[in-house]
Formats: sequence, structure tokens, C-alpha cells
Amino acid sequence: MSKRDYYEILGVSRNATPEEIKKAYRQKALKFHPDKNPGDPSAEANFKEAAEAYEVLSNADKKARYDQFGHAGMGNNFGGGGYGGGMSMDDIFSQFGDIFGGFGGFGSGFGGRSAGTRRVNKGSNLRIKVKLTLEEILNGVEKKVKVSKYVPCKSCNGSGAKDGSSHHTCSTCNGMGRVTRVTNTFLGQMQTTQTCPTCGGEGKTITEKCTVCYGNGIVKEDEVISINIPAGVAEGMQLSLNGKGNAAARGGVPGDLIVLVEEVPHEKLIRDGSNLLYDHYINFSQAVLGDTIEVPTLEGKARIKIEPGTQGGKVLRLKGKGLPSVNAYGRGDLLVNINVWTPQSVSREEREILEKLATSENFKPNPKKGDKSFFERMKDVFN
Repeated sequence: MSKRDYYEILGVSRNATPEEIKKAYRQKALKFHPDKNPGDPSAEANFKEAAEAYEVLSNADKKARYDQFGHAGMGNNFGGGGYGGGMSMDDIFSQFGDIFGGFGGFGSGFGGRSAGTRRVNKGSNLRIKVKLTLEEILNGVEKKVKVSKYVPCKSCNGSGAKDGSSHHTCSTCNGMGRVTRVTNTFLGQMQTTQTCPTCGGEGKTITEKCTVCYGNGIVKEDEVISINIPAGVAEGMQLSLNGKGNAAARGGVPGDLIVLVEEVPHEKLIRDGSNLLYDHYINFSQAVLGDTIEVPTLEGKARIKIEPGTQGGKVLRLKGKGLPSVNAYGRGDLLVNINVWTPQSVSREEREILEKLATSENFKPNPKKGDKSFFERMKDVFN
């Protein structure tokens, strides 16, 4: 089933400001919050859908990719689960809890599940480059890459606590992860809330740290990750795999893996958007008499006909032999530019023949009325 447009989900226009997007998400989250709609699976689905839309549209980088490539540029097409669609409820609360907690008591009014109570760690994003040939871009490809990243420590299952030890509720913040201070100023009493300095916002402390990860809950390891890249991607395009970045210290939400597409130049073909360009040279006799020639494509060779009297600079179009668009149907074309090769040296016999031909009326330049110039032909081709 195709995914709904993110702007439609939140009910905002494409030129909505960050504040308008945030406000729209608050309203959707309040309406479909599972605690407000107990036992209603459709409400929970709408709640996650809104979170997915907000995660993308509230992030400038992800929003730019979505505006350019649509859902094809998002992580839900690359084997890593969707954005909100692949997140648990805890993930959503941990990432967007500040929005819930600051909106009319939303965090405390519905079972206290929002992350306004304590901070949850989020792992950092990773960035890698993946080189793709035009043949791989034509049909899409699965790439397996080895990434050095932080993963949960197996010795302590990511908790950071030594085997047999335990976690205790932080006595400073009583498990809230934040402390509130009241200070007297000339304007009166001012209340400020900040991350608990004792537990770092986690709401708990460890009695004895793991000897493998030294209490961090994460260790550096190599991991092989499969990336399903769709057809039609282009140089410089970024793909995002949600949750495939670095693991967060002592649990929490992992970061994303950002994949930058790097295009390997083709030996014979040049890419121009979804079209492919190819220069082919024919000799003088072929131009005069016509011929059938072979040209390379991404799927083998194709035969095309050179009509008698073909002029240099003529462009032949092979429909559908180009590349697909990542966010549209169909394929581009292969444009073959015909060049007539002029010999740089000739034999005495060839010179005599050419000198005789030079006096023939048929060999004198005689452009037809209405013939287009090279620049006009190029304009027609690329329009």
C-alpha cells in the first residue's frame, strides 16, 4: 500500500514554517494519543503515522530529501524499516517527548508516558559513501557494506552494569532525569529545569560498571549492513536507514545511517538526468550511402539505421533506453550524436578520387531551406 503524503498527514502546506509543522504535529498527537484512545488500533496507527511525518518534516535535511525525491528518498525504502512506521511507542516518546510535555500537561495527563520525565539517549548518525555504476542504477541494487559502529555491549546487554549488579533510581532527581531549581530574582521567583547532573538525565545510576564497556553500554564493532538502493538514484543523493547508526549509550534510540550516492562514470555513456548521451563516429561513405550501426546501451548493444545523406551533428533518439527516475514512472532515452569522421591523411589515389568528387554538383554544400542549425537541433533534443 502506498504511503500518504507527509504534508497531508499533518495537514500543512509545503511551505509551512517549522513552528506550523510542530503545532500541527502536537494537535495530531493529542487527538490520536493511545492513552486517550485505549484499545483503538487505528488511533495508534494514526499516532505513529503523524510521528513519522513529523520526524521527516521537522528535520531540514530529511525534509529537503523528501521534497526532492518523495518517499523514495526516505529510509522506508532501504530495508531499515520506516521512520515512524518502524519506531516503537517508546522511541516516539523519547524523541518527541519535549513536544508532548510542553503542551497543556500532555505528558502527565495520559499516564505519564511522555519523555518529559527523563532524557533518553540517542546514538549519533553515521555517514558513508556507496559507489554505483549506471548498470546498478538502472535496476536498483542491494549493497552489503561493512560499517565500524557502536553496538550494544553483549556482556551487559547494553545496560552498562556489571553482571550481578543493578540499577538504582537516582536519588538526586528521583528517577525523573531532570531537576527543578527555584531562584529569587528582582523580577520574583524564577523556575528552571535542567538535566540531572548525577545521572546525566537517565533517572538511574549503576552500582558497579561493566568491565567490558566501562559502564557505557556500547562497544565498537564492525557490522555488515544490507542497503536496498532503488533504481534511478543520482550522484549526491542521500539515503537514510533509520536506526542503523551508532547505538546509544546504555539503551535509548540508535542513530541513522546516511548513505551518500557516488556515481561511477561509464566508459562510453554520459548521464544527463534520466537520459544517456553517446557520441558515435561514422565515415564519409556511411554518411553518403547510409548504414546500420551498433551502439552501446546499459543492457547490451542496439542496432540503429543511418539514413543516406546523414549530416554530422544529427541526433538519433532511442526511446526508453535511458535511466528511470527515482520518483516517477518510465525511463529516459539514449541520445546518439552522429559525427562524420574526416580523415587526417589520405593516399595519392584517395586524393585523386576526392579531387574529382569535389567538382561534382552532388558534393557541393547545399543546405535545404528550413534546415535547423546545430544549436536549434540541440534545443529540440533536450526540450
